[in-house]
Amino acid sequence: MNKDWLDKDFYALLGVSKTATAETIKKEYRALARKLHPDKNPGDAKAEERFKQVSEAYDVLSDPAKRSEYDEARAMFASGGYGRPGFGGGGGGRASGPNVNMEDLFGADAGGFGDFLGGIFNRGRGGRAPAPRRGQDVESELTISFDDALDGVTVPLRLSSEAACSSCHGTGAKAGTVPRMCAACDGSGQIARNAGGFAFPETCTSCRGRGLIVDEPCSQCRGSGRGLSTRTVQARIPAGVRDGARIKLKAKGGPGERGGPAGDLLVLVHVSPHAVFTRKGDSIAITVPVTFTEAALGGEVAVPTPRGGSVTLKVPAGTTAGRTFRIRGKGAMKKDGTHGDLLATVDIAVPQNLSAAAKEALEAYGLATADHDPRKDLRAMAGGHATAGAASGAAAGSV
Repeated sequence: MNKDWLDKDFYALLGVSKTATAETIKKEYRALARKLHPDKNPGDAKAEERFKQVSEAYDVLSDPAKRSEYDEARAMFASGGYGRPGFGGGGGGRASGPNVNMEDLFGADAGGFGDFLGGIFNRGRGGRAPAPRRGQDVESELTISFDDALDGVTVPLRLSSEAACSSCHGTGAKAGTVPRMCAACDGSGQIARNAGGFAFPETCTSCRGRGLIVDEPCSQCRGSGRGLSTRTVQARIPAGVRDGARIKLKAKGGPGERGGPAGDLLVLVHVSPHAVFTRKGDSIAITVPVTFTEAALGGEVAVPTPRGGSVTLKVPAGTTAGRTFRIRGKGAMKKDGTHGDLLATVDIAVPQNLSAAAKEALEAYGLATADHDPRKDLRAMAGGHATAGAASGAAAGSV
């Protein structure tokens, strides 16, 4: 329960009496919600705040459990039994009950105060049974191919997690026997410890919080009611996933207890490297070898694309090594469903073995372009050090 409830009259906010039926509460809320909705009152901060207050009031009063706790808490503090947080008990003038500030006792965190009130209303004899418990989160990892990472894939995962014992089906009792309700806590799993007028919830020491006593424990789980369960789940890995990404699959983890929801499955994804393509964010990169003739004179080259197929890239005349061309829409899928680009970087392929005719043609080309010195600007920028460096570097080999 939220400590702020004690200072709010939810019945007055909705304009209903404390004995109003659930149908009346719903009817009044809907009428107010339509009237105060921000879409009907654009820019009206007061209407927006009132809408939030009405929504909060309905959230509490429409839930039988919350409404019961709210009514009991308001009645208790209004009567002066404990005093409202930060104030005296009920009535005018001096409080008849102790002046208790709950934030001094439990800190500013409302969660502690909620646990305290939960202990008053829900624990001990006649209280509710232990609340449903969420299942544990399960972690796993897998490796998928580069192509599967681009398009997405559904893979089976074999998981091991805690679940109800297969022998006793979660009762913890030996076959042919049944557990009995804990008499100390009446099956709630918790008892209320009285401390100066306050009831503090504690785990029942007799049943250790289970609410049940097992006289003849199951030999497989030794009375715990829990065991290791192995199962296979189908995990959907979304398109465009990157290497090292963690995927959360809701409710694919360990099963819950007492009707509680299942936990989540957390999958660490590894993506195998590709022989040709590499990933750069939402883009895919590829290095495309071209001949000297294609780079110098221009031409059209076929560039392979992910998922098979190819596109034609027009290489303009005078293209230098390392130049990157962007081919739009051929990359990885983005979160919005569109695709990134394919980045094709040109690499001039130098032939390692030349025929006599090819060698002669290159020598002729060298003579024809002897007046072109590609290192002229380099020497100019290096200043007077180029001459001295030429002598010392004559014996240097390739790295």
